[in-house]
Amino acid sequence: MNILWVMAHPDSRSLTAHLAAEGRRTLLAAGHDVEVSDLYAMGWNPVVDAADYAHDPAERLHVAAAAKKAHAAGALSADIRAEQDKLDRADALIVQFPMWWFQMPAILKGWFDRVFVQGYAYGLSGPDGRPLGYGEGFLSGRPALVVVNAGGPARFYGARGIHGDLDELLFPLQHGTLFHSGAKVLPPLLVPGADRYTPEDAESAAKELRERLLTLWTTEPIPFRPQYGGDYDVDRVLRPDVVPGRTGLGVHRA
Repeated sequence: MNILWVMAHPDSRSLTAHLAAEGRRTLLAAGHDVEVSDLYAMGWNPVVDAADYAHDPAERLHVAAAAKKAHAAGALSADIRAEQDKLDRADALIVQFPMWWFQMPAILKGWFDRVFVQGYAYGLSGPDGRPLGYGEGFLSGRPALVVVNAGGPARFYGARGIHGDLDELLFPLQHGTLFHSGAKVLPPLLVPGADRYTPEDAESAAKELRERLLTLWTTEPIPFRPQYGGDYDVDRVLRPDVVPGRTGLGVHRA
């Protein structure tokens, strides 16, 4: 299998980089191929602009429409097309980053903004003409694992932790981006207390990561409700009889 590993950390000596190297060794030893997009090392440009789409700067830029047109014409910028080629080859996706102010680093958000364009990652239709999304899409059937380092202890990211539940903090990425694109989104791997890690802690985290990587295709994905699974009405709102009286992000998990 071919795995794409997308990582975002500015220091090659970081815990993030150490775990990425350990993960790559694990996958290679298991017979897989691994491509790495180390965004800082690549000098990735995270900023969307008209040049991405060979768009006339004298005209108003409608980003989604311009991206769709450029993708169809093969006119997306070379760096975007290179990342899309990696995704096309990938049988699984690993997204790894430190959590900064409860979100992914800007450079990684910019990777999604520029690579997951309309006409490629969304705005697609199935053979029957139905719009694809939330369980169906260009990543359909492919496992996706988010590996996130955080500064606080694990309890801060629990259901009643002060930082908020990790699954809810990652909801925009895991549900809104990866599941929307059809991926089988696996439970995330949290590496807590990253700023205070000892060598022993790092090895413990590496061991857990190795175990997760070797079960990419056997781990049960997060049970997000598919768009066409019957739980949503024609307006894509949960039917009144599905978890009645409940609201919030958790209702979108079966």
